[in-house]
Amino acid sequence: MELLITTIFIIGYVAIAFEHPIRTNKTASGLLTGVLCWVVYIMSGTDTGLVSEELYEHLGQISGILFFLLGAMTIVELIDAHDGFDVITTKIKTSDQLKLLWIISIITFFLSAVLDNLTTTIVMVSLLRKLISEKKTRMFFVSMVVLAANAGGAWSPIGDVTTTMLWIGGQVTSGNIILHLILPSLVCLIVPLLILSFSMKGKVTKPDIIESTHTEKTTAFERKIVLALGIGALVFVPFFKTITHLPPFMGMLFGLAILWIVTEFIHKNKNDADKDAYSVMQALRKADVPSVLFFLGILVAISALESTHQLQDLAHWMDAKIGNLDVIVISIGLLSSIVDNVPLVAAGMGMYDMATYPTDHYFWSFLAYCAGVGGSCLIIGSAAGVAAMGMEKIDFLWYFKNVSWLALIGYLAGAGIFMLQHYLLNF
Repeated sequence: MELLITTIFIIGYVAIAFEHPIRTNKTASGLLTGVLCWVVYIMSGTDTGLVSEELYEHLGQISGILFFLLGAMTIVELIDAHDGFDVITTKIKTSDQLKLLWIISIITFFLSAVLDNLTTTIVMVSLLRKLISEKKTRMFFVSMVVLAANAGGAWSPIGDVTTTMLWIGGQVTSGNIILHLILPSLVCLIVPLLILSFSMKGKVTKPDIIESTHTEKTTAFERKIVLALGIGALVFVPFFKTITHLPPFMGMLFGLAILWIVTEFIHKNKNDADKDAYSVMQALRKADVPSVLFFLGILVAISALESTHQLQDLAHWMDAKIGNLDVIVISIGLLSSIVDNVPLVAAGMGMYDMATYPTDHYFWSFLAYCAGVGGSCLIIGSAAGVAAMGMEKIDFLWYFKNVSWLALIGYLAGAGIFMLQHYLLNF
C-alpha cells in the first residue's frame, strides 16, 4: 500500500511539473493525485471508519488554509478594485529592473514577518501587476517575491506556519527566534540579489493606464480607506489569533466581513451597476479558484503520506542513516520543497522530545529556518510558491531553470551563517 501511494504521489508530482508538455492543467493532476492516494489507503484493508476519520481530521486543517487563502485573495482583489494599490505604486518611481527588484524584495522580506509569507505574496503579486507589464519579467519578480516572503517569514513567530507551530509548541520563544534567525534569513535573500546584481540590466515597462467606466466614481478617500482597512485586516490576523486562540482563517474571515460591511456602506448611494464593480461579490468572482483547488489536491495527497506514516518513517530513517544533526535539518529543509513542510516539522517535533532538546535549543531554531526557507527551492514547495504559481501561471520547469538555483544558493548561505553563529560565536 505504502509503495503504491508513494508511486501515485510521484507520478502526480511529475504531471504537475510537466503540465505544459502533457497539456494537462496542474489543478486536475493535483486533485486526481490527492483522491487516488486516499482511495488506495481506504481500500488497503484498513478500517474504513478510521481512514475516513483521519481524512476529515486532515480536511479540518486543510480547509483552514484554503479559507485563509480565499479570504486573503478576496481582500486583495477588493483593494485592487478600488485602485487602492495605486497609493503605493505611485510612490515607486524607478523603472530600473535591479533597483526595483531590491526594493520589492526588501519590502516583501519585512512585510512577510508582520503578515505571513502567503498573504504577503498575494499582496506583492497584485502590486507587481501594477508595476510591470512584460509577462516573463513579472514572473521572475514574482518568483523572487516567493523567495523573499519565505525568508522573511522564517525569522518571525507569525511569519510562517512552521515557525508558528514551533512557537506554539514551546520549542522556541519569539525573542530568541528573531534574534537567531534574522541574519541567516536576510543572507538567504541578499546573496541571490547580489548574484543578480551582476547580470540584471534594463528597464521595466509599466502597464498602460486604462481608464475604466467607474474610475471617476471612486474617490481618493474611498481608495485610501479600503487600502487602510484591507491591509489592517491582514495585519490584524496574527493579533486575532493571539487574543482569541482561534485559527488564523477565522481572523481573515473577520477582517473580510468588516471590509464587506464598510464597502457596502460607502457605496450605498450608487446605482447597482456601480456598486457591483466595487462589491465583495465581484471580488469573489475574480478570486483564483483553480489555485485554491490545486492547493487542496496537493495538501490532500501529502496528508495521505502523513496518515500512512511515510513521512515519519522517512524522518526516522534519516536519523538512523545520517546521524549528523546539521545534515538532517538541512535535508529536511530541502525535502520541504518536495513535500509540505508542515508534516515534516510535525514529524521532527514528534521524533525529538524537549527533554533532549529544550526550548530555544539550536536544533529547533535551525529547523525553523530550514523548513521555512527550503521550500523556495521549488515553486510548489511552499504556500507562497503555490499561490504565486496559480496567480501568475508560473511554470514548474521555468521556475526550476531560472530561480531554483538562486534559492538553493541563498538557502545554503543562510544555513552556513546560522552554523557560524553557533559554532564560532557561540550565539
